[in-house]
Amino acid sequence: MQHSIKATFTDGVFLRKALLIAIPIALQNMLNTITNLVDTMMIGRLGATSIAAVGLANKYYFVFNLFVFGICSGSGVLAAQFWGNRDEKNIRKVLGLAAVLALAGSALFVIPALLDPHMIMRIFTNSEASVEVGTRYLRIACLTYPFIALSNVIVAMMRAINRVKTPVLTSLAAIGINIVLNYCLIFGNFGFPMLGVAGAALATLAARAVELLLLLCIMLGKHCRPLKARPGEYVGWSSPFLRSFVIHASPVIANEFMWGLGTTLYSVAYGRMGDDAVAAITIATTIQDIVVVLWAGLSAATAVILGNELGAGKLSRAEDYSVKFFSLSFVLSLLAMALIFMIRWPIISVYSITPEVAEDVSRCLLVFIAYIIPKMYNYILVVGVLRSGGDTRMCLFLDTSGVWFIGVPLAFLGALFWKLPIYAVYALVLSEEIYKAVLGTWRYRQKKWLRNIALEVK
Repeated sequence: MQHSIKATFTDGVFLRKALLIAIPIALQNMLNTITNLVDTMMIGRLGATSIAAVGLANKYYFVFNLFVFGICSGSGVLAAQFWGNRDEKNIRKVLGLAAVLALAGSALFVIPALLDPHMIMRIFTNSEASVEVGTRYLRIACLTYPFIALSNVIVAMMRAINRVKTPVLTSLAAIGINIVLNYCLIFGNFGFPMLGVAGAALATLAARAVELLLLLCIMLGKHCRPLKARPGEYVGWSSPFLRSFVIHASPVIANEFMWGLGTTLYSVAYGRMGDDAVAAITIATTIQDIVVVLWAGLSAATAVILGNELGAGKLSRAEDYSVKFFSLSFVLSLLAMALIFMIRWPIISVYSITPEVAEDVSRCLLVFIAYIIPKMYNYILVVGVLRSGGDTRMCLFLDTSGVWFIGVPLAFLGALFWKLPIYAVYALVLSEEIYKAVLGTWRYRQKKWLRNIALEVK
């Protein structure tokens, strides 16, 4: 381990590549997380029921977002390898197919949320107060899904071709709009109506629409040539292209959807524990996301860099870089453990919650600290390394088996049968990370992910 860490931090070329991609992506995700944190703080002034209701309504969005992330991640695997092979024609076709799938998928989530939001909220909680508040939020928030779907596809393609700074700027604009409109619409400031949680949803809708408009203008401008094309160049998918997409991208889509559906069942279990428990886990996950966003950037950088190297036929370098990404993740995990431990109470004190809820938030964060090393290792392994070489069916098995065979049963046992406190149930849920780390490491050492899949598409 010492040798690997030393080799990682003395390899200037690797660090420069990793940081140039990881930092902008992490910054973009950090900005989104800060926005969620500000949203939660503002909504928190309306009470624990509002926090719980919006948190549960956003679990529906969470499943949708993971479905879209699966499309973007699977498409990004192909796009990164095509970019390593400098195949711009097929990159555009990946963009077109991913956009069609993402928009179609968004419709599957928007329609039920518009027709019967009460039914969706009752999946997550039996609290009538939370159902009513969450329904007001979800009916508007679901309209953001098509904007988010197309924006995420464009951002994924930009990342695959190493254009990672532009999405940060569009996110900054969207976040600024979101925060200002939240302040105006939630509380009725500056002459705006006081709409409560509905105001938060309207603010998000406006921000996402602006973000998509900015991304489209940039993508079709002169500074994003690999993605700019006539409409016909985004379609016309050949049989080898579609076959490769199905083989390598469809397991990722299924992976994220099934994993997201499973983790959403955690929220169903939490929702049966009462509004205080839901508020505690909602606040805890929002705080821990402040540091987790770094691994969103690091895993994306892993997938892009290894995908570029594999697509260029440099398999040995890709393997060397994978070890260095694991070492970098380990060191950062240790730093994150210390950071969360230090910042948890200063941030918790901002919320208008009872001392009992605050204590539960702190304990949930301590549980997360205990699991952070294997959890972040799995992030790099599954989302970054294995996917970069198209070993997506194994990723599907790792994630879904961990959630459905370990996490979900333990969540319901702990919450409904053993009547454990929220932090103990959270500890049971996170135990799946140990299983994934052991099985995933075995798969990594088989080296089946070391493949140039760009050569499969003519």
